[in-house]
Amino acid sequence: MRIVGIDPGTYSFDLFGMENNQRFIADESIKSEDIFRNSSEFLKRLENFMPLDIVVGPSGYGIPLKSIKDITEEDIGKMIPLDTQVPVNEGIKKVLLKMKQKQMPVYFTPGVIHLQTVPSYRKWNKFDMGTADKVCCVALGITDQSERLYVPFNKTSFIYVEAGYGFTAVMAVEDGKIVDGIGGTNGSLGFLAGGGMDAEIAIRLKPPLTQEIVFKGGIKDFVGENIEPKDLIGFKEAMTLLGESIEKDVISMLVSLRQPREIIISGRLTNYNFIRNKLINRLNKYAPVVKVKKLSKIAKEAACGAYIIGEGLLGGKYSALIENMGIKI
Repeated sequence: MRIVGIDPGTYSFDLFGMENNQRFIADESIKSEDIFRNSSEFLKRLENFMPLDIVVGPSGYGIPLKSIKDITEEDIGKMIPLDTQVPVNEGIKKVLLKMKQKQMPVYFTPGVIHLQTVPSYRKWNKFDMGTADKVCCVALGITDQSERLYVPFNKTSFIYVEAGYGFTAVMAVEDGKIVDGIGGTNGSLGFLAGGGMDAEIAIRLKPPLTQEIVFKGGIKDFVGENIEPKDLIGFKEAMTLLGESIEKDVISMLVSLRQPREIIISGRLTNYNFIRNKLINRLNKYAPVVKVKKLSKIAKEAACGAYIIGEGLLGGKYSALIENMGIKI
């Protein structure tokens, strides 16, 4: 089995793949803005790994599991807004249309809101409870906890915090199933994104509004300087804002999952020791905090999780994991 998972991140598109769950065939990262400018180069890289049995992603906000050959314009509009010039989304759109044209063996996967494991009442008035790539992160989290603590997939229990370059998402996992989630446009702010928006602010914003609004108002704008995450070490108030915001979402998830075994953290921001330690110090009063272990050396966690989902869809060692998650053909 030759499988590649794609993570269409705000900062980078990442590829991770293996053959027969043993030999690495893909492990790389490409800046999202480069794909926006030249999506053909990304497709060439993917074609270098052919033949492939399955490619997972890029799925944006997600849709119920679906093959690319069955994808419609309506499906694309659900995965990403069609009237946007946001580089990451334009990159996703260009890539998926070209993958369809080339008849690649691609499957698009669900976001949290599409999962039947999440009670319907928790979905009320929600759209972003965690995008498809965040669901992929959770698949990696389940694998990681199962292997570390020697528990079956269906006995894993944790709150997952994904603090990426753009967005932050928090999800609750009980018995190996996602049962609740707060997506990056619905809760904690991120490095770029402002998170959940006060409706009174929203109705006062000048039209026309575009999706670019969700990529603004985060920690970077709070600081008011052209900085990168590594520079946050010099901004105490910004670090407090980030930590407090994430902690509030974690506490919210404790309503849905009273006694998690762990809090698992991942994402580009957690690669910086001072940010990771800040989160650990804030969150370890609720449960032991661990950073997820990736399968890759380069590619981000979501790409690894996308690989796990693809391997499971083909009936491999992770088939029980994704079936338990409610992701199946």
